[in-house]
Order: sequence, then C-alpha cells, then structure tokens
Amino acid sequence: MPEAAPPRTAAPPGVRPGLVLATVSVCQLMVTLDASIVNIALPAMGESLGFADGSLPWVVNAYALAFGGLLLLGGRIADLVGHRRALLSGLVLFGLASVLGGFAQTPAQLVAARAGQGVAAAALAPIGLTLIMVTFAEGAARARAVGIWSMVTAGGSALGVLLGGVLTDLLDWRWVFFVNAPIVLAGLLLAVRSVPAVRPPLTGRPDVPGAVLGTGAMTVLVYGLMETDRHPWGSARTLGTLGAAVLLGLLFLLWESRFARAPIVRLGVLRARTAWLSSLLVTLLGAGMLAGFYFSSLFLQNVLGYGPLAAGAAFLPFCAGTAAGSMIAGRLTARFGGRATLTGALLLSALGMLWFGALALDSGYLTGFAGPSIVAGVGVGVCMVANTAMGTSGVDPREAGLVSGLLNAGRQCGGSIGLAVLSTVAVAATRRAATDGDSARAALAAGYDHAFVVTAGLLGVAALVAVLFVPPRRTAERSARTSGAGSAEGSGSASGAVPQ
Repeated sequence: MPEAAPPRTAAPPGVRPGLVLATVSVCQLMVTLDASIVNIALPAMGESLGFADGSLPWVVNAYALAFGGLLLLGGRIADLVGHRRALLSGLVLFGLASVLGGFAQTPAQLVAARAGQGVAAAALAPIGLTLIMVTFAEGAARARAVGIWSMVTAGGSALGVLLGGVLTDLLDWRWVFFVNAPIVLAGLLLAVRSVPAVRPPLTGRPDVPGAVLGTGAMTVLVYGLMETDRHPWGSARTLGTLGAAVLLGLLFLLWESRFARAPIVRLGVLRARTAWLSSLLVTLLGAGMLAGFYFSSLFLQNVLGYGPLAAGAAFLPFCAGTAAGSMIAGRLTARFGGRATLTGALLLSALGMLWFGALALDSGYLTGFAGPSIVAGVGVGVCMVANTAMGTSGVDPREAGLVSGLLNAGRQCGGSIGLAVLSTVAVAATRRAATDGDSARAALAAGYDHAFVVTAGLLGVAALVAVLFVPPRRTAERSARTSGAGSAEGSGSASGAVPQ
C-alpha cells in the first residue's frame, strides 16, 4: 500500500506557477469560448452552407456531445499518459479541428469539425484543473489559482457570445473558428515552457472496458437529453435512450467496483464527502449557468429585438460580476467558512435568476438585464471558486485528473440536463400564453420567465444541499488533513510522478 505524499507547501522544483496558470487560463478560455461562440453565428452558417431544416442545432450539439461524453476519459488520460503530452495533444487537435471548421464547405464537414473540437476540449478541460492541483499547494496560493480558473470558466461563455457577435457582424462566420488559431499557438508556446515532462502519475494498462462503458453512458445520456426538443420526454425514443444510458452507467459502476484492476474512476474517491458533494453542487450550478446564458440570450434577441453585436455586449455586466465574485471568494471563505460562503453565493445566484424572471416586453436594459446579470454573476463567481476549492482539497496528485474529470463532467452534464428540462418548461409556458391570446413576443417572454424561475429553484435546492451537507470549518480542515492518506489507499498501481 503506497504512502500518501506529504502536503506540499510550494510548487515542484523547476516549475514556474505563473506560467502554468497562464497556460491553464488560455486553454480553459478557448474551451468555454467555443461552447458559445457559434450560437449567434448559426443563422449565417445555415444560410452559407445550406443546412437542412432541423439540422443546424447539430453545430452546437456535436461539440456538446463529444465534450460531455468523453470528459471522464479525458480526465483519466492525463493521469495515464502524462500532463504535458495530454495538454499538447489536445491543443494540436483543437487547432486542427478549428481550421477545418473555418474552411468547411458542407454541413457534414462543419459538424465533424465541431465534434473534433469537442473531443479536444474533453482532454483540455480536465487537464487545466489537474495542473492547478499538482502545481499549487492547498491554501491561499491554490485558492487564488482556482479563482482565476473559475473566472475564466464562467466569463468565457459570456465572452464567446460577445466575440461571436463581433466576428459575425464585422467579418464572417468562419472567423469564429479561425480565431482559435492564435489562441492555440499561444497555448502551445506557454505549455512547452511551463509544463514539465514527467512520468505519468499512474502506471499499468488503461481500463479499456471501463473507458468504453463510461464514455458510452455519458454520450448516450447527453444525446438523449439534447434530443428532447424533438422527441417528448414520454416518447419511446427518449425513454429508451435514457434507459440505455442508465444501464450503461450501472454496468460501468459494476465493472469499476468489482472487476477493473486499474479503474478509470476509482469509486473510493467518492467516499469523501467533499468529492461527491462538490460534484453534485457543480452539476446544479452548471444547469443554472447554461440555462441562464441560453434563455437570456434568446430574450434579448427574440423579445427585445437586440442584434447579434448588441446581444453579445449585453453580457459584459455578467462577466464583470463573475470576475468580482471570483476575486472575493477566497477572502469570504477564509472569514465565514465554506458552508456559509457556498450557501450565500448560491442564494445570490438564485436571486439573480428570479430577477431575470421579471423581464417583460418593456424592460429597460439597466434594471431589467444588467442588474440581475451582476447579481447572478457575483454569486456564480464566488460559488465556482469555493466549490472547486472544496472539491480539490486533500486530493492525491496521482488522482488529480480523475477528480478534475468528475467536476468538469458534473458541470457539463448539469448544463445538458438543465437545458433539456428548462427548454420543455419554456415551450409549455409559451404555448399556454399563446393559447390565452398573448402576442407571439409576449408568449415567448412568458416562457423564458418561467424557465428563469425554475432555474432559481434549482439553485435554491443547491443552497439547501450546501446547508445540510457542507462540513463546518473545523470538520473540513480535519478532513483535508486526513483525506490524502485515504486517497492513497486503494489507488492500486499508482506511482508518484517522477521527472524523466
């Protein structure tokens, strides 16, 4: 049984933490940017390439499907092949897929390029948080690094909407892909200088059956949820798809717990309260974040009549609120503890969504949109930092990729589930309003408002979970001191990362 490494108080020798954080931020910005940058450009893409009716959403869905389905595998790959190799490979693949997307001449080529971006993103997203965990010691240094990473994660989606509008209006839709080329180049240059070549944290053969079952379960789940806009929740197709996802998930758990020699997901990690609790909270927060972006963007364009550029610029207050929340999260946690900070941040996010639910046809920008954007943004920024810090505390460096993959998968799946459920809520409310004689715009507004209110309810549930289960400060500190040893036990063939 291997011993747990003693807690580090500084970065590993020869590693420059500032450069590592810059590398992580560049990669995370690109991943979150591309999840939303194409949204405003979709009409132009459809007109240019001649997408058939109903097929245009696959430009978004292909990215989300590949990204969400491969996240668990992507997180573990970094532990198996090495952090530097996984990062460089992901960047090269992302850059290649982006260039191919920019030059696409048919709908199939564009959708394939987006799927390629999603595959690369599934490797890049977990490696960023992994590098933070193995570079920055627990405490103030890691809290600051997680704060910057969380700010980039939350702000990247809003920035993607803005940048997509600017590029589509001033240049051409193809530039939403070409813009990734300089970002990839910057990421490669930074990665070569900042991420050392070390032996993979884990040795042994990859868990191929576990990877197939886990990836299959995630992929089928995300696909089934994305298709609920065309096939109702009670339809045989939707029920069959979601049932298949549950079956694959159960087989995955059975294999990992009973038969896998070197499991892709060591289920013992989830025995720690902070691990499963952070994953649950980030799932609920992911649902609230994605739904908030999606429905507020639709409200601006379909109800208030904003153009692409104006709609993108309207999200700047959310970016500012997220940045502010990320910067103060560490101080709030140090002063009030994780339970109070997480609960307050989630309630603040819920309040922002309730405020969005009051949007009407005559709402002004400052009080109707900018106000709730700032409130929700601050809450999201604080919550992401505090929750990520809780989830990564006491993690054995040999399982940093696993924990990072779990947190990223939770956020992505939460977003997919939340968007599917809330889209159904919005459509039902819109139909009721139209039946009651409301105008088309008023009926849309009613549907979006209902979705915002339900989103606030989800965040309220997350706040209740935080109150009930987040450990008090003394318990959390004691758990952080002992969880490293517990994580090392049962890690099987793990071996420490040794410079080559």
